[in-house]
Amino acid sequence: MKIPPITSRASRSTGRLAVALGVALAVVAMGAAQATAAPVPSPVKDAITRAIEPVGRVPGGFASWKDLLATQEKLVKAADRVTAAVKTQDDTGFAGIIAAPENRELRVYWKGDTPEHISALVGRLRRDVPVSVLPAAYSARELEREMNRLVRASGGAITSIAPNADGSGLTASGADYGLTRAKVADSAVPVTVEAGVTPAPASRWDDTAPWLGGAAWRNAGTGRGCSTGFAVTFGGASWMLSAAHCGSVGQTATDPTGQVIGPIAHANTSRDVMLIRAGTAGRVYNNNPGTISPEFSNPVVGTSASYVGMWLCTSGASSGTICLCQVKLTNVTIYLPDGVLYGLVLLENSTRKNAAGQGDSGGPVETPEPSGTTRQYAVGVISLIDTSAQVPCTGYVVNGRICSWRLYYSPWSNATAAFPGIAIMTG
Repeated sequence: MKIPPITSRASRSTGRLAVALGVALAVVAMGAAQATAAPVPSPVKDAITRAIEPVGRVPGGFASWKDLLATQEKLVKAADRVTAAVKTQDDTGFAGIIAAPENRELRVYWKGDTPEHISALVGRLRRDVPVSVLPAAYSARELEREMNRLVRASGGAITSIAPNADGSGLTASGADYGLTRAKVADSAVPVTVEAGVTPAPASRWDDTAPWLGGAAWRNAGTGRGCSTGFAVTFGGASWMLSAAHCGSVGQTATDPTGQVIGPIAHANTSRDVMLIRAGTAGRVYNNNPGTISPEFSNPVVGTSASYVGMWLCTSGASSGTICLCQVKLTNVTIYLPDGVLYGLVLLENSTRKNAAGQGDSGGPVETPEPSGTTRQYAVGVISLIDTSAQVPCTGYVVNGRICSWRLYYSPWSNATAAFPGIAIMTG
C-alpha cells in the first residue's frame, strides 16, 4: 500500500511563525513529489521487542550503557526525593540539581545554609549514591524573578531563557545576538547569551489500533505531519499524548494512509501538550523509519523526571530512535511570535548529529530501563528544534526537511500540570 501524499495549507498564524523564524515548521508538509520517499508500511502490526543501546564509546568510562543507565536511574530516584522535600518544605535556598552519571554523583546546589531536614535526607541518600551539596550564588526563586524581569524589559529580543541548574545565573538566546546581549546588560545576575539559537516547532508510517507512541500521524484539517508520543489514561479513558502545536481541539488525527486515530479533545498550548482520543497501548516504536521489516516496539514501564546531565533517547516517526542525547537546561521558557511555551527542557546530541527534525514533533523522549534496555521510561514529547543547529536528517530523508542536533522537549511534568490526573499507560 502506498502512503498518500501529505498536503498542507498553512494557517495565517502558522505562516507568520514560519516567516518570523525563516524556516518551515517542524511538522511535515510534503507534496506528491516527495511522497515516494516514504517507507512502505508493514501489512501486519508487529509486537517485536528489542534492546535500545547506542553504539560507540560509553561516557564516563562505564563498561556498558546498562551500567551507565543503572547509575543514572539511582541518581534520578535520589533527585526525585530531594525535589519532593524542597516542594514540601518550601525551601527558599534551593538552586537546582544536576545528575552527573559520568561522574557517578548527584549534585544539589543550595544558596546559604542547608536546612537540617535536607542535610538529614542527603545523609540517608548517601547510603546508596554519592551526593554533593554545593554552594550556589543564587536561589531558583531569585533566578526566576530576574528571568521574568528581563523578559518584560527585553521588548521581544529574548527568544528563550532558563535558570542554570547550578544557581550561577541564567542562559538566554535571541534571534539577534548583539541586541539580546544589550537587553540583558543590566541584569542583577550573570547571563550567558547563546548565539544563533532559533527555536521552531518541530511515521512510524502505518500504525493501527491500539495506537502506539512514535508513530506518524497527520492533522486531517491542515495536513501537518507529527508523531505520537505516549499512551496515557485521563478521566477514565485512553488517549495519545502529542504536541499541542500540531493541531487544535476539534480537529481529527489520522495516520498517513487516512485511517482515523481520533479527535483532538484537549490541548494546552503554553505547555505544548495535547491529548488525542484513541484506543492506545503502552508501547513505543523504536525501529528506524527506513527499516520496515521487521518493525519493533518496546513496552513503557513508567515515567521519569528531567534533570540536567541525564542521557536520553528521542524516537520521532521521521527520524527514528536516536540516543546519546544529554539534558543541558530545564525549566526553559520559549518566546515565539504567537505565544509563550513554559517548562521545556533543552536536549543536545553529544555527537552533534541529528537529535530530531520536522515530522518528529510530539514524538517520545525516553530513557531505557537499565536491566535489559528493552523497556522505556517516558520522559516527555518533542516540541521544538533549533534550526540554527541544522545537520543531515536520519530516517525519513526528503528534500527540504530540516533536522537539528539541539531540541527542546515538553517534559512529563508539563503533561501532569496541563492535565491533572493523567497517568502513563504501561505495556
